[in-house]
Amino acid sequence: MKGRAEQLLFQLKSRGPQPAATLAAACAITPMGAHKQLQELALQGLVQAQDEARGVGRPTRVWRLSEAGHARFPDRHADLALALIRHTAELLGPAALEQLIAAREQASEATYLARMAGKRSLLTRLQALAAARAEEGYMARVEVQGRGANQVLLLIEDHCPICAAARECQGFCRSELALFQRCLGPQVALRRSEHVLAGARRCVYEVRAS
Repeated sequence: MKGRAEQLLFQLKSRGPQPAATLAAACAITPMGAHKQLQELALQGLVQAQDEARGVGRPTRVWRLSEAGHARFPDRHADLALALIRHTAELLGPAALEQLIAAREQASEATYLARMAGKRSLLTRLQALAAARAEEGYMARVEVQGRGANQVLLLIEDHCPICAAARECQGFCRSELALFQRCLGPQVALRRSEHVLAGARRCVYEVRAS
């Protein structure tokens, strides 16, 4: 039963709010089994249900992670990160903190460019970047929307393992956006369309060939 619970939590984290029937299909269990497990998770405070109107007929009950449910996913020792950020700013000043962010950015850039080496298309480069970010705990993936001139690639990060640090110092988020732009190249148009710090459940970057 524990494995099923983790599957359901993972689906809600990676795919967002969903009805029990959709979750059941994704986890290869019966709708009744999914509903029973969701009720147990709700009693533990890990998920919440909300009825939503979807066209004609009765509202659909949709399940989503609670704040406690989101907290089940790793946060890279958030307390330690926050303490280091605060002490650096207090003892060495804001300029020193910016230097640390820049050093992290340079190290990440070297790693990402190495993973993208030899990848010629924008899609394969972005997939390589997503794979590297996934290994860092961001639950990153790529989705393709549209075709031809209307095609847009989405770099989706369903989890932010440094969320607490980013809330304390938003230079991390600014740094990552600039980092992705440099790695993908000046011929690419990049914008962040969803942002955890702005209240979204995930971060999404729209990537287009300009």
